[in-house]
Amino acid sequence: MKKRKIDVAVISDVHLGTYGCHADEILIYLNSIDPKILILNGDIVDVWQFSKRYFPSSHMKVLKKIIGMASKGVQVYYITGNHDEMLRKFSGTIMGNVQILDKLVLDLDGKKAWFFHGDVFDASITNAKWLAKLGGKGYDLLILINRALNWGLTKMGREKYSLSKRIKNSVKGAVKYISNFEETAINLAIEKGYDYVACGHIHQPKKELKENKYGRCVYLNSGDWVENLTALEYSFKRWKLYQYNHDKLSPFFADEEIKNMDMQQLINSITSTTTPEKNKTEGNATE
Repeated sequence: MKKRKIDVAVISDVHLGTYGCHADEILIYLNSIDPKILILNGDIVDVWQFSKRYFPSSHMKVLKKIIGMASKGVQVYYITGNHDEMLRKFSGTIMGNVQILDKLVLDLDGKKAWFFHGDVFDASITNAKWLAKLGGKGYDLLILINRALNWGLTKMGREKYSLSKRIKNSVKGAVKYISNFEETAINLAIEKGYDYVACGHIHQPKKELKENKYGRCVYLNSGDWVENLTALEYSFKRWKLYQYNHDKLSPFFADEEIKNMDMQQLINSITSTTTPEKNKTEGNATE
């Protein structure tokens, strides 16, 4: 089966290295597309909860796939998030077709698109990092409990259930936080004159045209690969919210040449690739 050709694919909040990560599903998705640009909008590897005791081969295959895509000419932008914030000291680094940065601005068919993870809006992270990390461990435990619950529901022939979504939708503070996050992002984007603003961080996939008294802008959120299994795709001058559970194609497996390459060979194939002309980029999402 042919891969779908798209201009831009955006994924975020994969959280490799955690029990909640759906590594097999993200690998199937990446193998189903042929993008010109792949944007990794933060929290791809969960450094906060990283443990040598848990990093299965399926998670490593995802990293190999991304590197393999870059070696084949796909422009990969790795935008840092809070769970992989240690990469921020390498912001601006370019390795062949892979670039690490804190935010990105692209010109898409004459319209300006602004990409950043979104954790800069989160006071609990910027002011009390230890509390946020503790919350992250609790969230990972909740996902494990949810997986056990869904295993039982599946055995009984019943529909899967999301505990985390239930909690988020029932807690007024969580609903207000998400609303404030979206409002802040859209107001800043309109103020800066952007046509699109794309975030991650809150695990709430969305595509919506929003406006205020100063203008309008399309708000986009790529969601995550823990609960929602979603991505953003840009092609034919429009954005689409991809949902794995509804839009998935037949499974694709890793390319044969990538299977037989070790990590060092993949890295060498990237660094020896001639980098195409870069789009406009900016270095920090905290403006």
